[in-house]
Amino acid sequence: MVFGRKKDQAASVDAPTEETTKPVGKNAPTPKRSVQQAQNQRPLVPTDRKLARAAQRNARLEAQNRMRLANETGDERFMAARDQGPQKRFARDYVDRRFMVGEYLMFAVFAFLIITLSLTKYPQVSAYVTFALWFLVVAVAIDSFFMTRGLKKGLVARYDAVDRGVVWYAVMRGMQFRKLRLPKPQVRRGEEPRL
Repeated sequence: MVFGRKKDQAASVDAPTEETTKPVGKNAPTPKRSVQQAQNQRPLVPTDRKLARAAQRNARLEAQNRMRLANETGDERFMAARDQGPQKRFARDYVDRRFMVGEYLMFAVFAFLIITLSLTKYPQVSAYVTFALWFLVVAVAIDSFFMTRGLKKGLVARYDAVDRGVVWYAVMRGMQFRKLRLPKPQVRRGEEPRL
């Protein structure tokens, strides 16, 4: 045969062996996209659920610990999103530097409930207590009004504008007892807000 190979020639042709190594590094061929994507894929549902749950729990506990520490030290990087931002920090400091009547409103409501439930035989005493509670509510509203006016002036002087929700954030903070506020107060009463 003219065009065919001879049997001894076919045997002499070296077949590629698996022992030959492919070059690694810069001289290596670029892997196919499908190979790269397969390497980066992670299953949607983890194969070991107990390990995945433990990892999630550890991550959640670590985030909670970071947030708790940030609330105590004033580090805004790990605070909740509702507490972040320079205007919120200024509002916190502005409220914490002054005495707020609203701090004691919850104690007054609690005392009102105890007195009215224990003195049902004396309606006149209950009427006086109710009047005192309403007087306190009006005092809290007036105090909050003057606080928000001063806060708005301070925000406009420092930031040229008042972000949405900052004033309400300050009012709600003013209603909380000082030692129970989160994030913890970073200024003493009478001090100026931080820069």
